[in-house]
Amino acid sequence: MLLRSPARSAPHLRSLLRARGFSSSASPSAATAAEGDDGKIVASVLFERLPVVIPKIHPVVYAFQEFSFRWRQQYRRKYPDDVLGKADARGKGDYQIDYVPAPRITEADKTNDRKSLQRALDNRLYLLLYGKAYGAPDDKPVWHFPEKVYDNEDTLRLCAESALKSVIGGLNNTYFVGNAPMAHMVVDQKEDSSVSSFKRFFFKSQVVGATKYDIGKCQDHVWVTKDELLEYFPEHKAFFNKMIIHIR
Repeated sequence: MLLRSPARSAPHLRSLLRARGFSSSASPSAATAAEGDDGKIVASVLFERLPVVIPKIHPVVYAFQEFSFRWRQQYRRKYPDDVLGKADARGKGDYQIDYVPAPRITEADKTNDRKSLQRALDNRLYLLLYGKAYGAPDDKPVWHFPEKVYDNEDTLRLCAESALKSVIGGLNNTYFVGNAPMAHMVVDQKEDSSVSSFKRFFFKSQVVGATKYDIGKCQDHVWVTKDELLEYFPEHKAFFNKMIIHIR
């Protein structure tokens, strides 16, 4: 497995990461800049909340299911009415209650409160932070994922875990999907930038049994859907659209 042995040195770690996974470059010259060993490695975390309720069925799918049901009804076996009536004649005890489903639209949806996890219950949400990020132009605050510069941790996943832990305070209600990164990109810098080109590796982690986190180490944060996330990164829209794949 990638990055499993703690005895590997940082240069050897970078050589292993160079040829791994699906990647994208921020500019044509980024691939050339990445050949050097002086570039930093950054571990970023795609922190994901899975859907809480079943997504609504697409109208086309619903129409097909309705057609299939009616088609099967033509050839179903017909039972006598006295047999079918036995199920309806069962007594209803006091233990049976009327089930009222919770509303799919929450107050956070109505107010467009993107800081709340109680929104877009039928969709996946992703955590974005607003603040200083490694490689940001002019060291200005930008929207980014939880991240940390690799600093000789035993594995790159440990670096990613440390990045997420520093933001939410612990990893008790999280689950990291796999040991290897899901994608990586090469970020090229301007010639007058004080930061050299670097590689950013993305790890996926998921929310487990939590409805709220105390987000820190940032000026602001949001929980957004995939479509909303792409609006925050217009220059890398194609990359994130390819990286984040899910079927509603």
